[in-house]
Amino acid sequence: MIRGIGIDIVEIARIKILIKRNPRFIEKVLSVKEQEKYWTLTSDNRRAEFVAGRFAAKEALGKALGTGLGKLSFSDISILNDALGKPALHFIGDDLYKVHVSISHSHTSAVANVVLES
Repeated sequence: MIRGIGIDIVEIARIKILIKRNPRFIEKVLSVKEQEKYWTLTSDNRRAEFVAGRFAAKEALGKALGTGLGKLSFSDISILNDALGKPALHFIGDDLYKVHVSISHSHTSAVANVVLES
């Protein structure tokens, strides 16, 4: 049974500005494992796209939960890719749901959709 659906879109240029203004923004938005992946990316454009996608997915999770992120911080949520590249979203309390996440990018925006199923 579907328990929640959330979607969010983020402008990549906005994320680039936030990263440039405050390098600690990465630590606030990305989990430790996501930060490890971030630093392996070779271009500033790809890094901003990565952060924008994760940011959108975490916002979409808050919408799917119906409460916003509540007691979760962005860094408490981790989105890592499996061997085939499919993103998998993990957070405290994710054992209550089967979590589906999709992230997509254009040249200007990143969008994410989250579905929570029980």
